[in-house]
Amino acid sequence: MPLYDFEGLRPEVHARAFIAPTATLVGDVHVEDGASVWYGAVVRADYAPVVIRAGANIQDGAVLHGPPGLMTEVGRGATVAHNCVVHGAILGDECLVANGSIVLDGATIGAGALVAAGSVVASGMTIPPGMLAAGSPAVIKRGVEGSPADFWVKANPPAYAELAQRHRLGITWIRD
Repeated sequence: MPLYDFEGLRPEVHARAFIAPTATLVGDVHVEDGASVWYGAVVRADYAPVVIRAGANIQDGAVLHGPPGLMTEVGRGATVAHNCVVHGAILGDECLVANGSIVLDGATIGAGALVAAGSVVASGMTIPPGMLAAGSPAVIKRGVEGSPADFWVKANPPAYAELAQRHRLGITWIRD
């Protein structure tokens, strides 16, 4: 797995985290117990720290970064889905940022909230806990609980925790 020291700052990865061999971590990155960073994801912490809390999953092709002085944090059990960008934002526990979404500087996504696929969360926006936001720019639509989105918010953390352990133990590089 590509881990890079940058100006004396190096990624810290818990022994039970899964980092895919094609994911890239640079600088002041912290990955906690049971978290996963999937294939092709880039986590670059050269300006400010990026913290991925226990059980969170950063899926294929996602990019996490932030501007100077603005930490990026992914809460416990949170999901950053395929091809998302999270830039200088705080994601609450077990929230879900769905495929292709962008969350910009200073935004906060509350615990258990869902950002719908393809949405853009503007700088400084706050999505309260348990709410669904969608669109570009994202607007708050309704509560997640009891909606079809509720399934994904609740199912993703344990599913990806189990899948990460399978990948951690079960992938093998195939040479031609």
